[in-house]
Amino acid sequence: MIKKLDIFMLRQFLALFAGTFFISLFVLMMQFLWKYVADLIGKGLSLEVLAQFFWYMALMLVPTALPLAVLLASLITMGNLGESSELTAIKASGISLLKAMRALIVATAIISLSSFYFQNNIGPQANVNLKQLLLSMKQKSPELEIPEEIFYSGIPNCNLYVQHKDMEKGMLYGIMIYRMTQSYEDAAIILADSGRLQSTEDRKHLLLTLYDGEWFENMRSQELAGNANVPYRRESFAHKVILLDFDNGFNMAESSGISRQATSMSMSELAYRIDSLHAVGDSAGHSVAERLRFAFFPTPKISKRDSLKAVKAAGLEQNNIDSTYLRLSPDRQQEMLRRIKMRLGGATMDLEFAGYLAEDVNRMEREYKIEMLNKITLSLTCLIFFFIGAPLGAIIRKGGLGVPVIVAVLVFILFYILDNSGFRMAKQASWSIAFGKGLAPSVLIPLAVFVTYKANKDSVVFNMDAYRTFFIKLFGMRLKRHVDGKEVIINDPDYQRDILRLNALTDSLRAYSHSHHLKRLPNPIKVFFVYQPDHEVESIAAEMESILEDLGNTRDKYILSYINRYPVISEKAHTRPFDHRWMNIAAAIIVPLGVVLYLRMWRFRMRLYKDTKQIRYLNDVMIKRIMEM
Repeated sequence: MIKKLDIFMLRQFLALFAGTFFISLFVLMMQFLWKYVADLIGKGLSLEVLAQFFWYMALMLVPTALPLAVLLASLITMGNLGESSELTAIKASGISLLKAMRALIVATAIISLSSFYFQNNIGPQANVNLKQLLLSMKQKSPELEIPEEIFYSGIPNCNLYVQHKDMEKGMLYGIMIYRMTQSYEDAAIILADSGRLQSTEDRKHLLLTLYDGEWFENMRSQELAGNANVPYRRESFAHKVILLDFDNGFNMAESSGISRQATSMSMSELAYRIDSLHAVGDSAGHSVAERLRFAFFPTPKISKRDSLKAVKAAGLEQNNIDSTYLRLSPDRQQEMLRRIKMRLGGATMDLEFAGYLAEDVNRMEREYKIEMLNKITLSLTCLIFFFIGAPLGAIIRKGGLGVPVIVAVLVFILFYILDNSGFRMAKQASWSIAFGKGLAPSVLIPLAVFVTYKANKDSVVFNMDAYRTFFIKLFGMRLKRHVDGKEVIINDPDYQRDILRLNALTDSLRAYSHSHHLKRLPNPIKVFFVYQPDHEVESIAAEMESILEDLGNTRDKYILSYINRYPVISEKAHTRPFDHRWMNIAAAIIVPLGVVLYLRMWRFRMRLYKDTKQIRYLNDVMIKRIMEM
């Protein structure tokens, strides 16, 4: 049954999911747009083309935005409930965390299935359309696509070579042009020091302005076809303008090659392609094997018995190739070697072709299998991110867009690094496909199980105060007192009894310092191997805390200031490094660690010596102040 708590949780989660989804999608689109911004600027694209580009880009990025949106929404939802103590009220009513999240788990499962459906049915076509648009945009303005030090053939009947480009000035330097009219023999060669390539207003031609160059052109014609001497024309110029035919309008590129890519197929199409590749590979392998067999064994197969009879009939020695070869005439030997060399050359070419074909088939098969697993793992990531985000939000108990966004970014960066590394290694065949694409889930699933278990058990694993106290004790930093005056005091301090207790505490501290010799280096055997607890300092610390607790009920500001000056005594740090005996023995065996811990303990002994002096001084000051009152 759907209960009111489920409806309440769903309202909180779905509202945040809608907002975080569009925020995540916008961020991913900006990152993608920054990558292809050079293909959009200065191309004269219409608003319709730009709208199609952004639409298909958004559709392609939806599967990536969904896990990030689930992570953010679950973090903020549970963080808001924890910050407003609503989660505490839910647990106080006897409802566990997992039971409270059951509606969110169902909603996330639906989102995960929707992500898979989207990747399998809508995403491939969106990917084809987006890549088709990008290819068309690159072909629209060739003046921006001309590479450096490579011949560019994007302009009809023209090969253009540019040594250097200056994009700020729009200039081309070190220009070499081959213009073909009917054949390569009629090519015109144009060399220029610099130039500029621009589109005309009607977008139907390209205007090429050249500076300081020469023009070479053959004058071959049909009348001179039989002549060996062909006239040519040579022209030197300081400034020349050439009009090139080029339709600079926006035309959609051919999508047949794009549709054969792995990201442009559904699961059924990928499975069909893999089966087809297996058939192609098997057919090619059988064909090469058959050609090799025919090259070396052109006669039909005969039995071993018939083969031995043929050898004896020819008067040849059985299993002795060298003697058989030496009995042949020199001409026959040369002929045999020539035939063997030809057959080996043909076999080598067949094997090389088979190797190239097998490598190509294996590469395509890897890409198809990686894409199949990617559709599954990306959908599963929605559930994994939910079981990371919701428990973390319940533990951290911070809502809004502050801490949740930081945690979400860290988790997503971890996922992106693992997933991208696994994808690249699997694509290069350095790792297996299952290991590469399963790397990110195999790391994040244990993390999700751990934080879910800790959140369900109300663990303080992410309590920053607990970690702060631990590191303060580890590095030997002091804990300071913070005792403030109380607004309402029920029982006043028993000053006369506290004076007696302070005097007794001073005597105990003096006797302790005299008997323990805290300035001396401790005995290493007693430190690491024979532990003797120091109950005396424990009783002194307990008595001091009891006295200060009673004096904390005072209204006198001087006594309160004296109380805050009392040091906090470390009761065990001066006796041994660890509580467990086996850890102390292990620390002694590991020499560098044992030396560091030994010196650290001696430092705590010196601190305890200074603390005893400080406490005795403050006791005298405190007694004097009480007597004045």
